[in-house]
Amino acid sequence: MTYHFSKTLALGMDDAIARVTDELKKEGFGVLTEIDVQKTLKAKIDVDFRPYRILGACNPGFAHKALLAEDKIGTMLPCNVIVQEHTPGSVEVSAIDPMESMKAIENPALGGIATEVRAKLQRVIAQL
Repeated sequence: MTYHFSKTLALGMDDAIARVTDELKKEGFGVLTEIDVQKTLKAKIDVDFRPYRILGACNPGFAHKALLAEDKIGTMLPCNVIVQEHTPGSVEVSAIDPMESMKAIENPALGGIATEVRAKLQRVIAQL
């Protein structure tokens, strides 16, 4: 089961994050949160880890529709997009497939919303 869309880019972390953020904006998403996993793991448990960022992306219009359809959907928001460096100058960008996460919820009203958000996130990854 594939629960994400991914693409590898020949960029550094900062350039990749800037590009992802720009493409998300084109599709109506903003980045609400940014978690630096590498920094957090080092600070909390003194573990060295590769550069890895989690971007919490949100499209307010679709978030509102989803919240109206299912009041607990906030447990699955925002849509996470990760940027991770596997080797210097090569990063992988992955976005959640909202259709897969919505399968856990038995609410048909979410299907159309998830389909539209999925298309937007697929375009983001394709345009990188």
